[in-house]
Amino acid sequence: MARIAVMIIHGLGRQKEDYADQLILRLQHEFDQVMVMPGAAKQYLDIEPVFWADVFEEREEELFQQLVVSPQLNYQVLRRFVIHYLADAVAYQPVEQQGHHYDAVHRTLSEAMHRLSYRNGPETPLCVLAHSLGAVIASNFFYDLQYPSSRTPCIIDVTSALERGDTLTSFYSFGTTLPLWSLRYHDFSQPIQVPAKLAHQFFPGLEGEWVNFYDKDDILGYPLRPIDPAYEVAVKEDIEINSGNWVQSWNPLSHGGYFRNRTMNHRIAQGLARMWTWVNRDLP
Repeated sequence: MARIAVMIIHGLGRQKEDYADQLILRLQHEFDQVMVMPGAAKQYLDIEPVFWADVFEEREEELFQQLVVSPQLNYQVLRRFVIHYLADAVAYQPVEQQGHHYDAVHRTLSEAMHRLSYRNGPETPLCVLAHSLGAVIASNFFYDLQYPSSRTPCIIDVTSALERGDTLTSFYSFGTTLPLWSLRYHDFSQPIQVPAKLAHQFFPGLEGEWVNFYDKDDILGYPLRPIDPAYEVAVKEDIEINSGNWVQSWNPLSHGGYFRNRTMNHRIAQGLARMWTWVNRDLP
């Protein structure tokens, strides 16, 4: 019996290492409901959260102390928010030399994929869930794997198809700022391939998917298919949801509410259940 490897990638802002706990519980519940089997998620899914925030945390806090606390600037809470949100996106920008934050962040993804491969096998199907800047990070990471260059991420075990990104079958992005990154490029017509180009070698006939979720009140989250005709082909669906509770759902605070959204979690659970059923279709 094959399990599905699920990698979660957080977005902007100050994060804690347990940031994904609530999402995991809700996703497991929805998966059990779809499979009509209590405990199915813990048996059939291996979920690995990626924690990349600590790459920037120390330097961002130093900036806050130097630029805000020491000069006693006003609106310190708001300024902390701005530093930790905007600085993440600025610091992640790739530069010419290797060893920069861009590579350090991608290394956290490589390490997570190595753990998933070690626990489940090198040909395990991989599903990625990514929020906000995390979806940009995931897109860049798999782009660098699919279109090798000097930016190709470090692969811990090159014999593992999962670690090479070859078993990527599903990508669920939500609250993503990826369309804004199109401004950095003259041509933004080459999205990542989902499923990965070589996935058919391991799962012949499997239909994967890239599904994107957004809230029209979320000023950091956008649909993806309108970016370019290539994205219209690559992204199966842009699904509008109402993210957050009654305090968040009608304003920009909705950006932080995706993890709790039942519509999104149920749709992802359906995709995971469909994939698990297909991969294990020959079981007696």
